[in-house]
Amino acid sequence: MRVWVQVRQSRIAGKGVFAAQDIQKGRRILQYIGERISKEEAAKRLEQGNVYLFELDDRYDIDGKLIKNTARYINHSCDPNCAIKTTSRTIWIVALRDIQAGEELSYDYGYDSKDYEHHPCTCEAKHCCGYILARPYWGLIKKK
Repeated sequence: MRVWVQVRQSRIAGKGVFAAQDIQKGRRILQYIGERISKEEAAKRLEQGNVYLFELDDRYDIDGKLIKNTARYINHSCDPNCAIKTTSRTIWIVALRDIQAGEELSYDYGYDSKDYEHHPCTCEAKHCCGYILARPYWGLIKKK
């Protein structure tokens, strides 16, 4: 059964994805879709400014720049309501908790600490670390 979402202006950054219905914890919401590309090709596209690259595994990434890839508009949060579940071929956005209709969907982008200063966070979560960083790195950086 399909989960209904809307893309609209976000308070976090640019566009965001919002629940258009209540979503139960554990529910698959959206698949992150796009072209499966090598790490080398992903590096080239990143250099060219593509921000919709998602790590699939050790060999491949997904280029989610496709217009029909609604999941590309989900923003990062330090207190996310979604998580990423990866299979050998797919990337799914899954509800971490019950989500109410109208709530913006978010997940932890999981960036490492390399160049963290270039990735300030604007999620405004109560315990925001100030940067788009995976939680294990929070204690290693100076808070913004």
